Order: sequence, then C-alpha cells, then structure tokens
Amino acid sequence: MSISNLFRKKSTSVILKEGGDGEHSGLNKVLTVKDLTFFGIAAIIGGGTFSAIGNACFSAGPGVIFLYVICAIACGFTAMCYAEFASRVPVSGSAYTYAYVSFGEIFAWIIGWALIMEYSIGNIYIAFSWSGYFTNLLETFGIHLPAWLTINYQSAHDAIIANKLGEGFNAWNTAPMVSGLRIIFDLPAVLINILITYLVYRGTKESRNISNLMVYIKLAIIVLVIVVGAFYIDIDNWTPFMPNGFGGVMGGVSAVFFAYIGFDAVSTLAEESKNPQRDLPKGMINSLVICTVVYIILALVITGMVSYTLLGVSDPLAEIFALKGVKWMLFIVSIAAVVAMTSVLLVFQMGQPRIWMTMSRDGLMPKKFAEIHPKYKTPGFATIVTGLVVGIPIFFTDENFVLDFTSIGTLFAFVLVCGGVLMLSPQSEAELAEQATKGKFRIPYINSKYIFPVLCLAAFGMVQYYLPTFFPDTFSYSDSFFATNVPMVLFIALCIVMAVLAFLKNLSLIPLLGLISCCYLLTGMAVSNWQWFGIWLLIGLVLYFLYGYKNSKLTT
Repeated sequence: MSISNLFRKKSTSVILKEGGDGEHSGLNKVLTVKDLTFFGIAAIIGGGTFSAIGNACFSAGPGVIFLYVICAIACGFTAMCYAEFASRVPVSGSAYTYAYVSFGEIFAWIIGWALIMEYSIGNIYIAFSWSGYFTNLLETFGIHLPAWLTINYQSAHDAIIANKLGEGFNAWNTAPMVSGLRIIFDLPAVLINILITYLVYRGTKESRNISNLMVYIKLAIIVLVIVVGAFYIDIDNWTPFMPNGFGGVMGGVSAVFFAYIGFDAVSTLAEESKNPQRDLPKGMINSLVICTVVYIILALVITGMVSYTLLGVSDPLAEIFALKGVKWMLFIVSIAAVVAMTSVLLVFQMGQPRIWMTMSRDGLMPKKFAEIHPKYKTPGFATIVTGLVVGIPIFFTDENFVLDFTSIGTLFAFVLVCGGVLMLSPQSEAELAEQATKGKFRIPYINSKYIFPVLCLAAFGMVQYYLPTFFPDTFSYSDSFFATNVPMVLFIALCIVMAVLAFLKNLSLIPLLGLISCCYLLTGMAVSNWQWFGIWLLIGLVLYFLYGYKNSKLTT
C-alpha cells in the first residue's frame, strides 16, 4: 500500500463529467434559488428551534444570543466556503466531494463517514423530538398512546435505574414482555422515518413541494409565537444576562450549533438544481441569514417570558406558554413543531443518499448505492439504506447521546471544508471573468497577511484584560488537564500557527476565519464526545481499507 495513494485527488474536470455538467447525472434538475433557500430553512429550523434551544437557554441564560451570533458567524464563513466549492464543483456529495478535490481520498472518506453523523444520526434526534410533540398533539384530541410506545428503551431503562417517576418509569412497568424482554420503542418516531423515506424515494419534485409548504407554515407560526410571547416578556428575567458566565454560554454549544446544522445539506442537491453554480450559494446564505434573525429574536422572547432555569426541558416553547397559562398556544406550538421537524427529516433524508451515491461513483462504496431509480429518478437503494440507518437505532439509543454525536461530526466537516478552500489552486483571470459573466459565486479575496495576526493579538489581549486568569488556568497542569484544557491549548497553538502561515502565504481571510471559528466551537465539546467520535472514525477507516482503498476509481 502506497502512502501517496491515500492522498490521491480527483480532478474537477472528471467530477464535472460525472454529474456536474448536468448531462451525466440522471437526476431531475428542478430546483430554483427559492427552492434551495426553502430547503435550507426547512433543514435549519427544526429540532434546534423547538427542542435544543431549551437546553441552550438553561445553560447560558439570556446570554445564549451571544452563542447564536458566534455560531452564525462560524456558519456564515463556512457557508461562503461551501458556496465557493459549490460554484467550482457543482456536484452532489457536499463536503465529501470538496475534500476529494482539495485534500485527497483518505480525507474525503473521513468526511463522507463523518457526514453520516450529521444527516442520518442527526435524524434520529429529530425523530425523537418529533415524536414528543406529535404525541402531545394527539393528546389534545383525546388520543393517548401507551407509554411503552412513546419512548425509547434506553430512556425508560435509565428512568428505572434512577427511580425517576414519569413517562419512562410508567413505560417500563406497563410494557408487555416477550421471552423476558420488555417491548418498549418510540412508535411515532419509527413511523415518521418510514413515511419520510418513502417520500424521498418517490422523487425530488414531490419532496420540494411538500417542503416549501411546510416552510410557509412553520415560519408563520414562529412569527405568531414571537408576537404573542412579546406581550408576556418581563425584562427582569433578562437579569443576570449571563448567569453562568461565558463558560455557561459555551456550555450550550452542542445544542446551539445543532440549531444551525442543515444549511450545508443544500449542497447535496447540486445535481438537481437548475443552475447550481449560481443558485446553491444564494440558497445557503439566504437560509442562514433568515434563520439567524429568527433564532436571536426567539431566544430573547422565551428567556424574557420565564426564568432561564425553567427552560431545561425537551419542549421549551410549549413549556413557556403552559407556565403563562396561554393554553391555546400549546396547540399551535405542537403543530409548528411537528411541521418543522418533518421538514428537517425530509431534507436530511434527501442529503445522505446523495452523498453515498457520489461515494459509490468513486468506487469507495458498492455500485448499488449509485443506482438511480428508472421511474422516480432518485438514488433509490441508497435512500432505503438511509431509512434503515435512521430507523434501526431508534429502538436502542436516546436523544442526548445523538445530539452531541451529531454536532461534533458536523463541525469536523466544516473545518475541512474551510481548510479545503484555503488549499484550492487560485483561479485564472479568465475563470474569474467567466464566473462574473455567468453570475457564479466566489469568495472575495482579502489578504490576511497582516489582518489575521493583528486579530489574534487583539483577541488574546482582550481575553487577558477581561479574564486575567484565563491563560494561567488554561496552561496550568492538574489531574483534569486533559479533560478540560487540552482542546483550548491546541486551539491557541492553531491560532499561532495559522497567524504565521497567513503572514508567509498571504492566505485568504474569509476561509481562514471560518476554519478558526469552527475549531473554537470544537473546544466546547466534552471529552466523551471526542471519544465516541474517535471510535466512529476508527470504524470508518477500517471499512475504507477493507473496501474503498482497493476499489477506488483512482486505483486505475
């Protein structure tokens, strides 16, 4: 095995012939800028809005808006990097394809493997959250499902171990038994996964129409939530603004970043876009801006309505109106949550098969994954497998584990996309002129030679001024050093290295800021997240060397 083969790259011209030119794809090219923007909103506004925002507010208090801004900035820089790649490599595959062009095959495989965490495993969390709101909606109509059909087995088992009364406790004690095993599973979560898989299997146009309708509905209801909630704001609830300090704000990074996961899923729809090089960048950036504004306003409203200490629940929007006695809004919120999360499930379930389809074209996965359904023009087999990957773990995992697992995989992909743009070869004047003529997106080049080192010095100076114990605490050795300090030490070292490279290599500022901001968010991940992520990557590498390395199209 040659080490150099691990870093073999795929040329842009070959990739374009396999799908980006619009003639060799086999998929229906039906999506416009509006459709792509709506797909982005459909993917972003979901579990992060109706579920994860509660845990973020509980950790950070009203100061959670700072974390939303930080994440938005990181995602904004990253979105521009995705847009640059989407313009130059307009093919399905998202970060996987981009890594293949810039870093080489081994990194492309790692990204493709990591994206399973974002799309497929992320959908498990959304399915659980969807089930909770859907069950509440059924109860408003007097329909009550047995407790053992509305919760996952792991949560019920944990409730018994902790002797915690509630849904899990009741489910365990009332569940039927077969051969000594309690039958406990989340039936609504299973059924919605089957329904979404079928819809995505049937076609892109049908998925687009339903997605656009759901976006209209959920945006209208979120505006209603903000307007009604504004009348119940008590500004005393915004004091203290950061009750747990900046550490508490960063403690909500997994939950808040999860709220932004989704805009990159738009890039997987390149081959179904009418003009991907112009429309994909607009769709991603438009959806990100709209959702950031919605998140900040919504966070201020809910932390103004009740104390942040009451928001550590799985259904925070329903909880705040229940506490205020606005019962009619509970019904509205439940409908909005069900619609919003359905749209997220739809977009993520569309993204994963298209990544596998692209990996299969490259020989890194079996040929079956690249098959296009002759009638529906969708990657049929890959779509069914995605449904199984999402559906089977619903029976034995829980939402808390899935949330952290998903965020770290996505951030890792974002880091490589930003780094990949830094490594792309500069475009010629002729290429740039052609892009300008056709309205294609490109990141404006801003030389970071002096700007980035100055920004680093200014940031370190402000930290030292406002948090004088930060650097001594970070670099002081203790029994918990590797659990708490190592990520920050590595981040500081990365900043110094990139500042030197920026000065020597005249790096482009925007992708550099995207790389640094995403790496900073990674410092907020717990050690357990890194451990599970490491295990996941190890499994992926084993599969690559057993199959992908030998069968890669670049082998010949």
